[in-house]
Amino acid sequence: MDGTLAAATCHRIEQRRARIGVVGLGYVGLPLAVALGQAGHTVVGVDVDQGRVDAVNAGLSPIEDVDPGCVAALVETGHLTATRVVESLSRADAVVIAVPTPLDAHRVPDLRAVREAAASVAAAVAPGCLVVLESTTYPGTTEEVVVPALRAHGLDPGRTVFVGYSPERIDPGNRVWTLANTPKVVAGLTRDCLELTIALYETIVERVVPVSSLRTAEITKLFENIFRVVNIALVNEFQQICDGFEIDVWEVLDACATKPYGFMRFHPGPGLGGHCVPVDPSYLAWKAREKGIATEFIELAGRVNARQAAYVVGCVAGLLNERRLPLNGSRVALLGVAYKRNVADVREAPAARIVELLDQAGAVVTYHDPHVPAFRAAGRTLRSVPLTGEYLAQQDCVVVVTDHDAVDWTLVSHRARTVLDTRNVLRRVARSPLSAAIVAVPLKEGEPC
Repeated sequence: MDGTLAAATCHRIEQRRARIGVVGLGYVGLPLAVALGQAGHTVVGVDVDQGRVDAVNAGLSPIEDVDPGCVAALVETGHLTATRVVESLSRADAVVIAVPTPLDAHRVPDLRAVREAAASVAAAVAPGCLVVLESTTYPGTTEEVVVPALRAHGLDPGRTVFVGYSPERIDPGNRVWTLANTPKVVAGLTRDCLELTIALYETIVERVVPVSSLRTAEITKLFENIFRVVNIALVNEFQQICDGFEIDVWEVLDACATKPYGFMRFHPGPGLGGHCVPVDPSYLAWKAREKGIATEFIELAGRVNARQAAYVVGCVAGLLNERRLPLNGSRVALLGVAYKRNVADVREAPAARIVELLDQAGAVVTYHDPHVPAFRAAGRTLRSVPLTGEYLAQQDCVVVVTDHDAVDWTLVSHRARTVLDTRNVLRRVARSPLSAAIVAVPLKEGEPC
């Protein structure tokens, strides 16, 4: 490294005795803070949510995926603390910003959290600090938001303070691919910035993948998820075609998956959900429009996936119609409202739109989800109903939206009269005695987000 500031910071990081701040203790930030603490660093987590701060300081985990025992152990040894005070980062050797990057009501990127975090961090940190953005965003954000914020406070990015970008690859609920064994893409504003960023992540992940520029790293994350969005849209549309021909889409996919080359399996479903897959295409499309670049393919995929909730409700109406029941007034139960199996995450969950459409049609909607005790949809708060045989038998239609392992699917197959299975989960129940129609409409299984 060229500078003594960078060399000193790198030495503390490589010795695993750095002081590190993590701004945002959500699904990305908290696992990162825990991993850094377990690596030996002293970590200060910063979050605007006082309840989340209090939980961490009490040795509890506000995130289902993070083991509270790990949090408690780190808090007890002083390797992890939480606060709302950004000024506590004044002695940090590195700060990672992992705040939300949602869309606003007009589907425009909302970078307020990133701007506020960057400004607060810039006002707090001292020379020699490495500042890394992990939030998913469009190419150019780090240079257009983080770098100017640092300069506004008298810091010289690349010389007196160092800037990196590393897109998060957290997949909630995935027990195979974790933070530790998922390769980490990294980039830096300058060579010293890149080397510091590499050094930081090499203390917590098995493989670091450097790329040539911040913008390359930023767009890498977007394309990873756009690839999925486009393929999911294709299989969603294909599923509707199969339904029209009375062909079992799952049998077709099983057959296609036997081809050893040239085919990658994706699953249809009730709609897209999660913290990035439904959002990322809009970030790139919005930024591309600034340069006059058309993103027709990406935007078409978004429209196809957005229609899937309406297709599910249409299938519910069709099943009820076969029994001469109107949707208006019928009792419809959703099994699962989280966006994917075995997690409590309801961000952008398709269940919200399904509930809204069923509500508009006059259906009496309830739900059961072992991971989500309360769920906000259609302007009201619903609460999970215990899954019993009596409850299932009372429903005119049961819709499988999320295939949680904790659900008793054998009970569902025996007691529900009519089931719309959007996840193909009932095929796991051998020789189901269900005589009513079972329609497959499903979503992708939990690929990384």
